[in-house]
Amino acid sequence: MEFNVFASGCPSRPTLEHVTGRWGSLTVGALREGPLRFNELRRRVDGVSEKMLAQTLHALERDGLVHRDAQPTNPPRVDYSLTPLGHETAERLKALIDLVESRMPEVLEAQERYDSRLA
Repeated sequence: MEFNVFASGCPSRPTLEHVTGRWGSLTVGALREGPLRFNELRRRVDGVSEKMLAQTLHALERDGLVHRDAQPTNPPRVDYSLTPLGHETAERLKALIDLVESRMPEVLEAQERYDSRLA
């Protein structure tokens, strides 16, 4: 079967959305640094709600990018980590993050030029 993310019915499209959406990309990026518990991850991904983080983790786990390790302790301990596919995805995402961060002066200048035309 050939996949084409530009085709509306292709199953690769939702996976791309899970990875490249705001919370998905930040979650994968944060887990690139190593396994985290839910609340650690929530603190690392500043601004994400508990509900959105839970939904994001479920989607990424379903797509095979995140591994959920629930340990039978009292209180229960759940750690999240990247799978091999998740690590590969995170490395490519990290390159994009580095590019965006390093080119922000140019982006800010472009935004300023654009906004001044509208004023």
